[in-house]
Amino acid sequence: MCPGLKTGLSHTLLNYTKYMHAEARSWVTFVHGAGGSSSIWYKQIKEFKKHFNVLLLDLRGHGKSKPNLKAAFSDEYTFDSITNDILEVIDHEGIEKSHFIGISLGTILIRNLAEKHPHRVGSMVMGGAIMKLNLRSQILMRLGVILKSVVPYLWLYRFFAFVIMPNRNHRESRSLFVREAKKLYQKEFIRWFKLTSEINPLLRFFRSVDIKIPTLYIMGEEDYLFLPTVRKMASAHSNTHLFIIEDCGHVVNVEQPALFNKMVIGYLAGMESKGG
Repeated sequence: MCPGLKTGLSHTLLNYTKYMHAEARSWVTFVHGAGGSSSIWYKQIKEFKKHFNVLLLDLRGHGKSKPNLKAAFSDEYTFDSITNDILEVIDHEGIEKSHFIGISLGTILIRNLAEKHPHRVGSMVMGGAIMKLNLRSQILMRLGVILKSVVPYLWLYRFFAFVIMPNRNHRESRSLFVREAKKLYQKEFIRWFKLTSEINPLLRFFRSVDIKIPTLYIMGEEDYLFLPTVRKMASAHSNTHLFIIEDCGHVVNVEQPALFNKMVIGYLAGMESKGG
């Protein structure tokens, strides 16, 4: 086991891994997207643990966070309940405040956490942020709702992954997410998919409210579904910055890890120097 590496399980659901820095007091918490796991951050760990205490989570039903018996019979899959899973881990570890880095759906959970508990969030780094479902996305989601009980979930997931990450240079990201999605059960996938029914009003609220917590959106220029809305939000909201990576799609931390790491670590170092 690497020095400073510890794994744990919060007392209800989530598996997590933490890397302790010998001197740093600041925490960075990584939140993956739907169908992924904490393993998607493998290109970040080496660099980030040089500067921060690092916490990596497996969201419920993902990675090694297998649902317990109580959860298996529970229908409580809401953005609030999943956000509370994250809060439970940082409470369990005694982390009063953290910077949060998310990708894709993980950015929605981070923003939701910031709305509910702003004093726990030092800053938000939103990679491949989802802040609006355009008409094309909504049609796809409705199609998925119709087909989710009759079509093998991996077929649906491969289809959605291709729509979101269509280009040849997105292949590694697609493959990674499909590989991780294979670890989900069909019932688990359907539970997560049902979250789409509450996503539009939540995102509408996020777009209308300027939370004022320091935020860095880091997006690929080829993230065609989600970049246009993030551009508008970044220009309209205060204390918000947008960095666009050329020749890059939705999963920026996998496709352009060196640039992602450099920009995010630099941004967080700036936050720390201001006492964030």
